[in-house]
Amino acid sequence: MEGAEPIEISGGGMETQVGCGATPGGSGKKRVSPGTVGLQAHLIIRDLGEIHSRLLDHRPVIQGETRYFLKEFEEKHGLQEMRVLENLKNMIHKTNEHSLPKCGETVQDNLNQVLQKPQAANHSVCRLPKREQEQRKIHSEHLIASEKQHAIQWEDFMKEQHNKWAEVDKEQKKIHGET
Repeated sequence: MEGAEPIEISGGGMETQVGCGATPGGSGKKRVSPGTVGLQAHLIIRDLGEIHSRLLDHRPVIQGETRYFLKEFEEKHGLQEMRVLENLKNMIHKTNEHSLPKCGETVQDNLNQVLQKPQAANHSVCRLPKREQEQRKIHSEHLIASEKQHAIQWEDFMKEQHNKWAEVDKEQKKIHGET
C-alpha cells in the first residue's frame, strides 16, 4: 500500500490512512516492504473491528444499562416491599392491641343477648305441645258436652214427635171413628 500513513484514532488504536495525497506536501512515493503490508492490514482489520463494535455492536452498552436498571429496580422494589411489610406489621399490631379486645368485648356482650333469644324460643316451643294438648282436651270436653246436649235435645225432640204422632193418631181415630 503506497502512501499509507498511520494515524492515531480516539480509542487508542492506530488507523492507517491509505490513498493519494496521504503524505503532506507532495507527491513523493514511499516504498513499503512486504512485511509491513501484512502488519498494516492486520492493524486495519483490528481498527475496523473496533469501529464496528463501537458503532454497531450495542450489546455491552445495553448489558450495562440492563444491569444498572436491575440494580436500581431491586433496590427500589426491595424498599417498597419493606414499606409494605412495615405497614402490615403496624396493622397487625393495631389489630391485636385494639380491635381484637373490642371485638371480644362486643361479642361477649351481644352473645348473652343472642343466647337469650334461642332460649326463649326453645321455651316457647316446649310450651306449644302442652298448650295444644290443653286446647284439644278443652275442645274434646266441649264436643262431649255438646254431643250430650244434642243427644238430650234429640231425645226430647223424639219424645215430642212421638207425643205429636200419638195426638195425630188420636185425632185421626176420632175423625175416622166418628165417621
